[in-house]
Parts: sequence; C-alpha cells; structure tokens
Amino acid sequence: MSLLEIREETVGYSGATVLRDLKLTIEAGDRIALVGESGSGKTTLLNLIHTRLGDAAALVPQELGLVQALSVFHNVYMGRLHQRSVWRNLRNLFLPAKVDVALVRPVLERLRLEKKLFTSVGELSGGQQQRTAVGRALFHPGDILIADEPVSAVDEHQAREILAAITADKPTVILAMHDRALAIKFADRLVGIRDGAVVLDAPAAGMKPSDLDDLYRNVEP
Repeated sequence: MSLLEIREETVGYSGATVLRDLKLTIEAGDRIALVGESGSGKTTLLNLIHTRLGDAAALVPQELGLVQALSVFHNVYMGRLHQRSVWRNLRNLFLPAKVDVALVRPVLERLRLEKKLFTSVGELSGGQQQRTAVGRALFHPGDILIADEPVSAVDEHQAREILAAITADKPTVILAMHDRALAIKFADRLVGIRDGAVVLDAPAAGMKPSDLDDLYRNVEP
C-alpha cells in the first residue's frame, strides 16, 4: 500500500530550489536510506515526507529537539503527548505515573539508557541525547519512523544496536544516513540524491559502499 506519492515536485526555501522534479513513492513496509553528500537535500526531503505524513510518523530530527531541563523519561514520553489527555500530561510533568514509567522503561532498556531514566537530558553526552531522541520516536505509536542521521553521535557498535531497534520496532523506516555501509545493511531500498535531484532509487541488496561513490563526487578526498 502506498503511504505517500510525490510527483514532479520542486521543493525549496526562501525562493531557492533545493530539490527539483521530485518523484518518490513510499510503500508501507519500506526501509529506505537516503544517501548523498551533505547539502544534497536529504533533510529537505525528510521534512517534506514528515509534513505529508503528519502524526502517523515519528521524527528524529538532526537537531534532536529535546527539552534539556527535563528528564530522559519526560522527553521519551513526549512521543505520545498527542495521544494523552492534558491532565495526564500535566500530571506526568510533575509526578510521573507508574504505568507510564513502566511503558517508557523497556524502550530505554533497548537503548541502554534505563539507568538515566530520571536524569536531566542536559547532563547527558551527545550520544546519550541522540539515543533519547530515538527512544522518543520508538515510543511514538505510529508505524513510521523518519530520522535524520540518527546514529551520527555514537560508535559503530551502538549504531548497529540503535538501527536494529528501529528496524525491529517500526515497519516503515526512512533514514538519512552518512554511513554507506550501515545504510546498505539496515535498509532494503536506497534513494540517492545529487545536485538537487533523486538520481538513484534501487534495492540495497547486493550493493557495496563503493557503488555509491558517484553520489559523493564533489566531496574532497
């Protein structure tokens, strides 16, 4: 089933074109990695997809969007704010309910953050903050997860753990990835962007990182 179809669209900001003649179909169950050099338009495309899908999709933005003064629990709980009553959300702000703590805890265990449950996000390392943002997206009830470089601040072992959790938990995943090997391993479809256009849309199976070299032709060695 098609979740989203984009046909012959031009996308940009402040009158400047970022992506042109954009064609993309996203099917339920797709695991897509957007690849291409920095500034190619991956973030722009992710933002467009998230805007079109709305609350059906969880988002891990590159800037993370965490509330530094609140705990890891509160930031992850935000993944379901839109489903909860105002009263329940206010109560959890001041006195987290045991039932909601019990729902959040398993998410943090998968991301090895359970010991930081009530630690303020501002006290965490960059990698821990990134895992918190991923936890918020995993806690979101939707079947779609969109993430912009979700493992850029962690080591390769943690990156594999996080990507495994994402792909196991959410049926449909769209990730912007800078690590080509991880993109190939955890996606079943690669969408390559170069010079403001989608120039590759192909299965990841059988691909090698070197097969994507042409997408990075403007990057200095």
